[in-house]
Amino acid sequence: MPGLPPHNTAVKAEDGPALDDLFADDDKPKLPSAEATLATMSDLSNPFVMLTYYRRCFPFKQLFLWLNHGQVPTRQFTHREFAMNLPNDVYIRYNSYANAEEMKKDVVRLNPARFEIGPVYSGRPKDKKVLMKNAFKPLLRELVFDIDMTDYDSIRTCCKDKAMCKRCWRFISMAVKVLDETLRNDFGFNHLLWVYSGRRGIHCWVSDPAALALSDDQRRAIVNYIEVIKGGAKQDKKVNLPRPLHPSMLRALETLNNYFPRVVLEDQDCFKDPEQWETILALLPDRKHAEELKKEFEATPSKASAERWKSLLQIKASNELTLRKHRDFVEDIKLQYTYPRIDTEVSKKLNHLLKSPFCIHPGTGRVCVPLLASQVESFDPSAVPTVGQLLMELEELARSGGSVGNGGVDDKTGWEKTSLRPYVELFEKYVEGLVKEGVRGRKEEKAESMEF
Repeated sequence: MPGLPPHNTAVKAEDGPALDDLFADDDKPKLPSAEATLATMSDLSNPFVMLTYYRRCFPFKQLFLWLNHGQVPTRQFTHREFAMNLPNDVYIRYNSYANAEEMKKDVVRLNPARFEIGPVYSGRPKDKKVLMKNAFKPLLRELVFDIDMTDYDSIRTCCKDKAMCKRCWRFISMAVKVLDETLRNDFGFNHLLWVYSGRRGIHCWVSDPAALALSDDQRRAIVNYIEVIKGGAKQDKKVNLPRPLHPSMLRALETLNNYFPRVVLEDQDCFKDPEQWETILALLPDRKHAEELKKEFEATPSKASAERWKSLLQIKASNELTLRKHRDFVEDIKLQYTYPRIDTEVSKKLNHLLKSPFCIHPGTGRVCVPLLASQVESFDPSAVPTVGQLLMELEELARSGGSVGNGGVDDKTGWEKTSLRPYVELFEKYVEGLVKEGVRGRKEEKAESMEF
């Protein structure tokens, strides 16, 4: 394909303009003129929109430090795969770079709609075609998790499909709280980066050295440990846990018990409609009790979910076995409606690709920004800046005579002068801790080798 380096592998779904022709003026990008508006700045079909974002706002240096765990380039960056999603359905895999400057130069040249991050390989990905097959294998990769709001469509009542609001974001909040606690307490991980996906989900990147070195089998084992919600749309009962519950499940329930009444019963009112409460009654172990409740619910169609839940909790049991089964039922329902619903395939393999932080979501124009687990409840997806908003902020700065920087990899003038600043600074603080631990680890390794 014209304009692409020979080492890249491109897959093109349909014919379109050659890249050289599409971005013929990329060597002289400019901010839009004084006639620029939020609408024109938000038009992702205009190549200058993303081009200006990459040149002025994208934090390439911080991304490099995050993936490299240090200032001096190592194999953790130079042997890392980056995949580019270009216009006209062009997908280029196995890109790799010597440093942040080289990466920025190539991203600006290709001007992708977004790019994805893959594993660290035994050889440089850009040299894949000239390497022997057994000399090119994935070695390291962050442990990643993906939580998508569409997996909650069967239980959320405020939105469906691609739509998401602050109310249904509370399901994401619950999931983040539990998953963050599990990864830290049960596996000892410390470096967890949560990244809003730009529309209706969230990603978690675990960057501890031990997490990067996990094999596929070990990743599957962690997923199997965490995964609780199983079964497709036609399966009513999605939680099947042995009793007594594992300590991690008891801890999760302790956290989720605070959310269940507020989110499931009150805010979402999940058991108000017949289709919803019939599913719950079908799972009730005492069939006689279920039939009685069905008659009661049918006679009171306007009854709120909180009232229906009270009725579900009331049981006249004559033996301990019936009481225990009912307690198990209550716990299972709470978990089914509040426990994290993860995309398991994303987490199981070393060579899985995941969208980079700070990319732009093509459907919403919003930036994929990082956040802390402690911030997730107060986080408002609709308040996340869009690429149009950021470029208008730079445009207004330029009109007022302010500096918009030279576009260099160390240039902060772009993002620092926009509403992206608090997200980049949060990312910098997170990366600083990661780099310090990396330096400390290398010093310890060096001291041990000297002693030997």
